[in-house]
Amino acid sequence: MNDRTSLRRRILVTLGVIVVFRLGQSLPTPQVSVRAPVGDHPSRPLLDLLTGGGLATVAVFAFGVLPCLAAPPLLRTLIILIPRLAALRAEGEAGARVLARYRRRLVVVLGLLGAVGLVVSRGQDVLDGAVTVACLTAGTALVLRLTELITDRGFGDGVRILLLAQVLAVLPPEFLRLYERTGWAAVVVMAVVTSSITVITIVVAQGQRRVPVQYAKRMIGRRAFGGTPSYIPLRFPQANTPAVLAAVLLSVPVFLFGLKSPGWIAAYFVLVCLFAFARAAVAQDMDKVAGELVRVGGFVPGIRPGNWTAEYLDYVNRRIIAFGAFSLGVVALIPVTGLALLGVGPTLLVAGVTVQVVVVFLVSVSLDTTRQIESLRQQRRYEPFLR
Repeated sequence: MNDRTSLRRRILVTLGVIVVFRLGQSLPTPQVSVRAPVGDHPSRPLLDLLTGGGLATVAVFAFGVLPCLAAPPLLRTLIILIPRLAALRAEGEAGARVLARYRRRLVVVLGLLGAVGLVVSRGQDVLDGAVTVACLTAGTALVLRLTELITDRGFGDGVRILLLAQVLAVLPPEFLRLYERTGWAAVVVMAVVTSSITVITIVVAQGQRRVPVQYAKRMIGRRAFGGTPSYIPLRFPQANTPAVLAAVLLSVPVFLFGLKSPGWIAAYFVLVCLFAFARAAVAQDMDKVAGELVRVGGFVPGIRPGNWTAEYLDYVNRRIIAFGAFSLGVVALIPVTGLALLGVGPTLLVAGVTVQVVVVFLVSVSLDTTRQIESLRQQRRYEPFLR
């Protein structure tokens, strides 16, 4: 199979899965009378963002990729709290397979709990409620399979691709309403906001701090092996989770107590920076990196191996994380400030997070897809020499 055929097949698989996913978010669940969504409810834009509008109509894929997004951080929390799960993570590839199986089950359980909560809130009878719970739970399991299908046979991460698809599906109507109210000012402001977020996101995503590493030489017979210099690339992990968490945390006081814009915007910036720093600090383990260097005979020039190397890497990494967290806070402020200039009402915070998530996901998915295409092309190019 040549490069073009392989690329075409992956593109068709990704597009086909997106079509099936959107059909599932438009197909109503049996035995459910659809109510008209509440248009002016402050939480509706955020729910539409996370569920692609499927929750408002109680579609078969009502929860979208929300359970798939919630399962990994919940599993990481359980790994910290439950020693048996922590032991599985330390077992390497075999433990990773078991944890992946637990993650899939957790996604289905979250879909089941969400379906039960939805049925209880709507006050359905037992028979209709059982049908709704079964359909929504099966829909969650099918969405999980669709994400895995894109990851394995398509382009990019399946959860991120489908999240981007559902966000792009609900965003145009919101933008049209904004354009009808503010005119061309909305186009100008959104163009500036989009370009600014894109530039900052690409700079932070592509930037890295290369820590030099030297490997010890080994003599095998009369020949010397190793000793070549290399480096450890330290980067700031990209994520929209801090902005979403900060928005959810601030939504209650903003909507209930009507806090003024300068106060909650400053609080929003601080919370995004704190959440981003904490998430990045937990995700990267410098002790493990230092231990791997010792195992393969590598060392950082001028730094003693072991704990000293771990402390040095942690020091450098925390500075990178601090800069990345600050940059993410600035990115979070850009759409909020731009929409405030357009006079967006009480949904300003949710609308700002929506714009940020869309732009950052577009950039990150584009970068990941480009890397994957280039990697596939390189693999096909050198495949005859590896046989």
